Amino acid sequence: MALARVRIVLVEPAGPLNVGAVARVMKNMGLRALVLVNPQCDPLGIEARQMAVHGVDILEAAQRVATLPAALTGCQRAIATTARSRTFPTQLEPPRTALPWLLEGTVTSALIFGPEDRGLSNTELNYAQRFVCIPSSSEYPSLNLAQAVAVCCYELYQSAQQLLQVESQSLPPTPHKEQPQGNCHAAEAAPLEVLEGYYEHLEAVLLKIGYLYPHTASARMEKFRRLLNRATPTTEDVTMLRGILRQMEWALQFLPKSVVGDGSEPKEF
Repeated sequence: MALARVRIVLVEPAGPLNVGAVARVMKNMGLRALVLVNPQCDPLGIEARQMAVHGVDILEAAQRVATLPAALTGCQRAIATTARSRTFPTQLEPPRTALPWLLEGTVTSALIFGPEDRGLSNTELNYAQRFVCIPSSSEYPSLNLAQAVAVCCYELYQSAQQLLQVESQSLPPTPHKEQPQGNCHAAEAAPLEVLEGYYEHLEAVLLKIGYLYPHTASARMEKFRRLLNRATPTTEDVTMLRGILRQMEWALQFLPKSVVGDGSEPKEF
């Protein structure tokens, strides 16, 4: 099922009760892949186990990693949850609108939740391509971590059920036709770790040529990330873009300064 390809990623969870409750609701809604990034509690302790009830197997199978990029290795799509609708420059979507995107095709995807006390930082949000904010009352808008996961897991489950219904009502498949030779994976989005490698390479080159300054590089790179996320580049696309960067590095090193410029007046645009 599509749900099997969705990872629930908790960044630095501090409450064992929350972790246990998350495992329980994942079991309720048919999700099984739980990833804990640098957990600040014992996810296999007595409190977590008691809260998980029949979801203890989710806890026991949970993957523990040190960083968020490690949690996203192998994923091609990621959605992050945040409540900062006024301070975050990218459009925030409700779960019902955004989450079905994680189930499309055969990609591996991730849904990211931040720590209970602070949510996801801007740096952590940068690893996602789309962003979800759960609509709630202005009188008390903050949701508990486990509650937020429960809302999103429910929406994922409902979307998966709708996909199954559509598939069951579709016409019988047409006879198999031989496909033209070529790269059948060319249209698949690049894995997130491939994109991260490109962003790191791009930032290094832009600093080298003076387009970026160290004190503003982070803010500028956020804009590049948002631009590329809208484009949904493939691995082939990223390979081409990195080839351009490598050629720029070669030119900076070997071509005469009269050709590449002396870099005496770097400017940001």
